Amino acid sequence: MDISKIKAVVFDCDGVMFDTAKANRKYYDEVLQNFSKPPLNEEQFVNVHMMTVKEAIEYLFPDVKDLEKVYDCLKTIGYHKFIKYMIPEEGLKSLLVKLKNNGFIRGIGTNRTNTMEKVLEDFGFEDYFEVVITAAKVKKPKPDPEQLLVIMAKYDLKPDQILFIGDSDYDRQAAVSAKVWFAAFKQPDLKADFNVDSMDEIAKILQIN
Repeated sequence: MDISKIKAVVFDCDGVMFDTAKANRKYYDEVLQNFSKPPLNEEQFVNVHMMTVKEAIEYLFPDVKDLEKVYDCLKTIGYHKFIKYMIPEEGLKSLLVKLKNNGFIRGIGTNRTNTMEKVLEDFGFEDYFEVVITAAKVKKPKPDPEQLLVIMAKYDLKPDQILFIGDSDYDRQAAVSAKVWFAAFKQPDLKADFNVDSMDEIAKILQIN
């Protein structure tokens, strides 16, 4: 595969575009607290960080057959008050500008469902992406490759024309299944075509410095 063929750069949200550890932990801890459950342990935190909300709730409440009360609690709590705890990755906006100036399609592929638009709005990123595919817009979230395949179809791209940047094994699996380039962000142990620690390193890979 030839790096010079890449035409689209797709970002996962949590752990790539933003450090969302504090926000996600506070959100799920509040949910658990409402049902007299202890806060997330480290294993739970790692897992829910990759999952859709639905998957996370089913994982955190394995013994509850009717989850209606839990989902009602989610609606009451809402995620929007936790967005303020999200930290944009240093150099993200600069990279997004460089990508546009060099003709790249900029996309998001995330297992967030109904919070992505609000996040982009609150941080002023609404006009920085050509395509945003959330778990709510596909039948199967990551690790299924559907999000990447949708972007591929929308822009008539081949697999080797997409670079996907993620930080979880769900992201890796999606990239492998879609046969696209994969850059693991701040996860040196995650098998990938590239392992990077900053947005500047992504710019170097694409030779747009």
